[in-house]
Order: sequence, then C-alpha cells, then structure tokens
Amino acid sequence: MSLAGITSRRKADDLILTGRVQHNEQVVHELGTRARWGIDSIKVDGKEIPKPSDRIYLMLNKPFGYLCAMDDSTDRPLVTELLTNVPQRVYSVGRLDFDTLGLLLFTNNGDLAHRLTHPKYRISRTYKVTVQGTITEPIIQALCSGVHLEDGFSGPAKVNLLKHIQGKTLLRMTIVHGKNRLVRRMLEAVGYKVVHLVRTGFGSLELGDLKIGQYRFLEASEVTALKQMVGLK
Repeated sequence: MSLAGITSRRKADDLILTGRVQHNEQVVHELGTRARWGIDSIKVDGKEIPKPSDRIYLMLNKPFGYLCAMDDSTDRPLVTELLTNVPQRVYSVGRLDFDTLGLLLFTNNGDLAHRLTHPKYRISRTYKVTVQGTITEPIIQALCSGVHLEDGFSGPAKVNLLKHIQGKTLLRMTIVHGKNRLVRRMLEAVGYKVVHLVRTGFGSLELGDLKIGQYRFLEASEVTALKQMVGLK
C-alpha cells in the first residue's frame, strides 16, 4: 500500500488492524499478510489500489539537514523534495541520519529494497568519516575487530586511515550491519566524536562525482549488479 502511494507503511498497519483492507475480497486483519501487487485484488475502503508503475532506480547525494521520511511534523526539509521531475512515487532504501550526507538509493521495487536492507544479505555500506582527534593504529584495529555497544556487538568493520589533518582524523569505514547510527556509535565507543560523515558506497554502487543535492538514474548494469547481490533476476 505504501508503494502504491496510498499511505505510509506505519499507517498501512493501522488500516489493516481496523479492517479497512481487503485481499482477494477477504478482509485482512493480520499484519504481514502476503499479497502479489498487480496480480491479487487489494482494496482499501472498497477501492482497488493502483497497479504498479514501471520500476525505477535512482541515487541521490543527500545534503546535510534533510530528513529521510515521507513527512515531518516540524516541517524539516525532506529528501523526496530533491527528487524533482520523478513522476513515480519512490522510497529510500534504508535511511541516512539528518546530519549524514551521501549516497541514498531510491526505488519503487519493494522486493529489491527489502533484500538490500535485510541483514541476511550483508550489503556493504562505505563511509568517509572525519573524527575529532588523532586515531592510533590500536584503535583502528579495535574498530576492525568490532566493539561492544549498548545493544550488542557491532560486528567487524573494514577501516582505512586516510590522513591526519589539523587535529582531526579522516577514515574510510565499511560495515555490513545496518544498526542505527552504527558508524557514529562505534567511534563513540572507542572515545571519538564524528564531526562529518558521508556515505560513499552502497553495495556495488559508488557515489562518484555526483554533486550534493543532485540525483541520477541508475544504469541497467548497476541495477543488474544490485539484483545479483541479493539473488533477484
């Protein structure tokens, strides 16, 4: 229902729980009920939802201060406002924090989006990280091995020291776990504060020279590579 543009995922749950959704003429009451969009009959308040549009895939270089959400009660700017001239409704594949920049993937292919964010597939995410202070080799090794956080083990990371400059350290970090604010929390756990964070890679995709606030559609080969990573044709 969210991909069809009817409502958000959270509000879709409310529609189901209040008996306003029908699947093949049967009222649905259970969350997680599976349906084949475009094949099965899915109705909300007795009205058939729109059929799926053509699949599209695009990459945005997210600026600082934009929210990954469909709406915001405090009227903060939304990443979807940057997707001008995109007629289909698309959704971000995962999220970036309000204060994190960089590569954000969008699609209306729900199956692909689900797999790319599912822990089972261990899709890598690469970040360029600037931290306050000078990070030493033992700290880098600790990050590579993984650290203990309040919600469990972080998992290992690939960490490369890029340079020290004016009391700061620039790192490249690659993780495969999708825990909330993981890179920031890993560095906080070893005593360092992140002052700038940019995601430069997601799976087989690289941000490249895409300018901040701009987006581009993925090449067919890029889409194929993403699908192959998660076992989709």
